[in-house]
Amino acid sequence: MEKTIIKDKLNRPLRDLRISVIDRCNFRCQYCMPEDQFGKDFEFLPRNALLTYEEIERLAKIFVRLGVEKIRLTGGEPLLRKDMPYLVKKLSSIKGLSDIGLTTNGVLLPKLAKDLKAAGLKRVNVSLDTLNDELFGKINGRGVATGPVLEGIEAAKQAGLGVKINMVVKKGLNDTEIIPMAEYCKNNGLELRYIEFMDVGSTNGWKMNDVITKKQIYHLLKEHFELIPVDPAYYGEVAKLYRYSDTNVNVGFITSVSESFCSSCTRSRLSANGQIFTCLFNGNGHDIRNFMRNGATDEEIVSRITAIWNGRADRYSDERTAETNKNRKKIEMSYIGG
Repeated sequence: MEKTIIKDKLNRPLRDLRISVIDRCNFRCQYCMPEDQFGKDFEFLPRNALLTYEEIERLAKIFVRLGVEKIRLTGGEPLLRKDMPYLVKKLSSIKGLSDIGLTTNGVLLPKLAKDLKAAGLKRVNVSLDTLNDELFGKINGRGVATGPVLEGIEAAKQAGLGVKINMVVKKGLNDTEIIPMAEYCKNNGLELRYIEFMDVGSTNGWKMNDVITKKQIYHLLKEHFELIPVDPAYYGEVAKLYRYSDTNVNVGFITSVSESFCSSCTRSRLSANGQIFTCLFNGNGHDIRNFMRNGATDEEIVSRITAIWNGRADRYSDERTAETNKNRKKIEMSYIGG
């Protein structure tokens, strides 16, 4: 399939697509879906509002035609969506797509890892913010210990999936876990990504004072490990990577708050109910689901997505101030994916 590379107003190509397949989750993590905001009476999207797998496949093919090379499946917790290997198989067969990954809390991986790998999934990013069972239960809002997640990580490794660990670091909550997590991941050959606590949505109580920056984490790591900088693997790589000098294991940082990477951001996001978002911090979505369901042809969808991307000028992290954070329209992490 011949690709048409499209670029936005800042000359950034479209290369990555994150697809949220569901807005539900079996955890209630404080920085994403806090229990006091997403309680038992919270109204999630009805089934008919979600994109079907066939609709996701159709849109994915069009995105790949427009330059997308990598797809990541997110949620909510994507493995709560029934028959996920079926969707993965559909997507992995798209010509021109070089990589497909999935972000998960890991609890359902023992059941699904082998089938996901067989369907064509390349890798998973597993969220794990501490190895301390009591603290982990507090963070996930369900009292779940680390055991089920660690079992999921092992199941993914045994299935032959690439595994990376995502750790959101929040001051006063789990910053004491930075070194224990580094040691665990280094010893088990797992690439750890430290993620700065981000101001996504309006329910996680974000304050700048709660952010532990990449610089702070890096200096703490340097007290225990020798780190060697690693060059980005491709244009648009968001993680700043280092390698432990005595291993081939990397450690990375997602620096959305302290060191913006807006200038090279190549990501578009598709929400579970078919809204296109051009930035994690832009709360204004563009409907594609109803446009498609009302009979739009592939060429009309191509034109619509092209117009959306061509008009993109998002650089929120470059422009972040207390005033912009307070006044902007926000979209929840659980709705759009990470």
